[in-house]
Amino acid sequence: MNMQLFHELAFYLMYACAALAIFVIVERGLFFNYTLRQAIGLEKAMTHAVQHVQELPVELTARGSLPLTLVSDILAEKHQLTTEKDLEDFSESVYIANRGAVQHRLWILDTIVTAAPLLGLLGTILGIIDTFKALAVSGVSDPGQVSQGIGTALYATALGIGIAVVGMFFFNMFQERIERINDHLKVLMLRACVGRDAGKGARSATTAADAGKLHIA
Repeated sequence: MNMQLFHELAFYLMYACAALAIFVIVERGLFFNYTLRQAIGLEKAMTHAVQHVQELPVELTARGSLPLTLVSDILAEKHQLTTEKDLEDFSESVYIANRGAVQHRLWILDTIVTAAPLLGLLGTILGIIDTFKALAVSGVSDPGQVSQGIGTALYATALGIGIAVVGMFFFNMFQERIERINDHLKVLMLRACVGRDAGKGARSATTAADAGKLHIA
């Protein structure tokens, strides 16, 4: 069995994990910064007078975003719901549906944080095995060569731990961003539920009154 090949394969896997972690960190970082900025802007613009998406500032609705989707879905349907309980249930379902998108791809970073040290340890073990196999064949003629082989094997552990430390830092930072974004989404959900169209309320009251008259008759 060629241990040198497996040792190199462990390094390639760690390099792939590092590249994938960098991609996720950059993509999620840009997403969280944009989403948080949009959520804060919409939170400031969402007053009790806003009852339709068209009433929001153009700069906040020109580009799609997660907070805008949440607000748009609630504002589009809340005037069609007859009871406060229906509005509460609908807004809660919209919030839950959009909240899941915030966690997208973070499982990849979490997996890399867990797997990178294990891959590094595996690479070290395979490297040491390969070094001892070479010694068994040629004998200990050069102690420096033995030290070099073990040092190369230990480099795999150092690389795996380094990838895990960087990934863990950004993963924990993203968890804090997620909590902030979810808090803003909750505020937007509550503000979007405030108020109804006067015409809709009048129609509902008229319908209820007519139903009462028919029942009395």
